[in-house]
Amino acid sequence: MIVLSGASLVLPDRVLSPGTLVIEEGRIAEIRSDAPSGNHAAFAFHGHYIVPGFIDVHVHGVDGVDALDEVPGGAVAAIAARLPGYGVTAFCPTTVACGPAALRGVLDQVRRARETPVLRSARVLPAHLESNFISPDYTGAQPSGCLRSPRAAFGSGGSGRSSGSGGSGGSGGLGEPPEFEAADILAEIERATPDVGIVTLASELEGGLDLVRWLSARGHHVSLGHSGATYEEALAAISAGASQATHLFNRMPRLDHRAPGLVGAVLQSDEIAAEIICDGVHVHPALIRTAIAAKRPSRILAITDATAAAGLPTGSRAMLGGQLITAGARTAQLSDGTIAGSILTMDRAFQTLVAHVGLSVVDAATICSTSPARELGLLGHGMLMPDAVADLVVLDAQFCVVQTYLGGQLVYTRGSGAHNPARPASQA
Repeated sequence: MIVLSGASLVLPDRVLSPGTLVIEEGRIAEIRSDAPSGNHAAFAFHGHYIVPGFIDVHVHGVDGVDALDEVPGGAVAAIAARLPGYGVTAFCPTTVACGPAALRGVLDQVRRARETPVLRSARVLPAHLESNFISPDYTGAQPSGCLRSPRAAFGSGGSGRSSGSGGSGGSGGLGEPPEFEAADILAEIERATPDVGIVTLASELEGGLDLVRWLSARGHHVSLGHSGATYEEALAAISAGASQATHLFNRMPRLDHRAPGLVGAVLQSDEIAAEIICDGVHVHPALIRTAIAAKRPSRILAITDATAAAGLPTGSRAMLGGQLITAGARTAQLSDGTIAGSILTMDRAFQTLVAHVGLSVVDAATICSTSPARELGLLGHGMLMPDAVADLVVLDAQFCVVQTYLGGQLVYTRGSGAHNPARPASQA
């Protein structure tokens, strides 16, 4: 039995302060108002908060490791080992558009990590693919040489290479030749179906709605992003089965009062949940607040979109899908200045939501933990309540990570000799 006593417990509907949380056999056995703990060993956390473990559904890398890197033991395992230091207890390893061999390698790592979890590492969830089927006009840092047509993926022949402008160059990524067919990517997704959770695509591309239906029928979460879809096209994709939006506001047309576009469709549709990069840079805090007001915290997913540059000093170099990126003061960038993901971590996302967006700690925990767990169907995760899995984070008064627990086991302690990522809220 583990007893955590004296902290403010951030419950789904209120803050219990002070409170006592009892953990037995990896689950929360009891939550009560602060009381003597009897003969059981107790850890005093007065002046701290306990929140459910953060769940990041969109993270490419951290601390110098990218999901597509080739590192001893595998990049996915290396990322999983680092994330508890940022309060993350579960995550979706996320890829940029890449060739089939590179995709196969990542999905094989995801399968192994899920079958044989590594001690003291964040739980590895099915992957998030920022796929080959995005708009060439909204690629951002995605390798444009890897883009393919959804129509071609269903057997019309040819590589199905997408045409259009935008984005930085690149071939197949990681030294892989670009001569692969669109159908090769679908074959890898089908081969690894249980290990593919989210697929980002642009539904307005020819054959896009067929791809939405194909993926949804196989249990994948289809996320609309890197897309120029009109309002009507986005609504059609939602009707076809799309259930998520990738980093709302970023890499899609701006919201216009006469042409609401993809953003407008997402904000008005209860059927679709929306990711938001909560660093206050990719999306202004006022618009984060506006999106939350429109959709409610239960339909917003705080994400980092973190790259391998996250956690590194400003000026450090890292990779994103085989492309060199640099850690800036506020974002990561390609050599041509294109924003390439973020340097955000989930502890700083929580800090931003409270300190700059103005949310309560209850709503911030909902967006960082509860909503992602619900969206992915993770029963018993993402909230503090009796019988829930004891994945939780202890935060200090500035919302910096002090301890992280996975299944009731302490897996990270600040100052324990591992990297110490905690930053004050003023730097969020």
